[in-house]
Amino acid sequence: MYERIIELIGENNFKQIKNSKILLVGVGGVGGFAFEALIRSGFQDITIIDKDKVEITNLNRQLVATQKTIGWRKVAVCYEHSQEINKDIQIKALDMFLNADNINTLANDYDYIIDACDTLNTKLELIRFAQNNHIKIISAMGMGNRVDASKIIITTLDKTFNDPLARNLRKLIKENHLNSKVVVVSSQELPLKKGKVNSLITSPSIAGLLIVNYIINDLIKVC
Repeated sequence: MYERIIELIGENNFKQIKNSKILLVGVGGVGGFAFEALIRSGFQDITIIDKDKVEITNLNRQLVATQKTIGWRKVAVCYEHSQEINKDIQIKALDMFLNADNINTLANDYDYIIDACDTLNTKLELIRFAQNNHIKIISAMGMGNRVDASKIIITTLDKTFNDPLARNLRKLIKENHLNSKVVVVSSQELPLKKGKVNSLITSPSIAGLLIVNYIINDLIKVC
């Protein structure tokens, strides 16, 4: 099923993808599209973490959300979906809220961590975990209340602007004496409003795809 990928990037590069171990935290708007890209690109060892159920309000932007899956656990939806595409994919689905109390129960041999969660403190703990264990991490910043997905870029946390979530995370990183050179996907567009977070499908989906695009190009060596 991955013949066209192998023909494009070569067998050795594809093996780099296939053998990489990924931790994905959050499988909603950004994380759902990242998960889709991972499983269709040949990644076959993926741990997913999310505590939420699919809600009707997810239907406008999240791949996990259909009329059929409303009320299902998001990680269960992702697992079933992955098996419909490739039964050889090894998915470890953890229905849990990740925090400082349980993060050290995770394996420390991931090749990449994808932070697609919404909680500031969880983002901090994931960055701390990644830096302590020398694991590459890419973290999603705020995608809500934005309409121009062309302004989404891959950068580092210290270079972000127009992103309130990134600003708050930078403050926490500084207070905890962590390295602020964290790779992030961030929008340079000012949020349209404050308060309640609303979203189109475009920004979260582009962010999720850019994350996996970054990981693939970090892994492979194509002339």
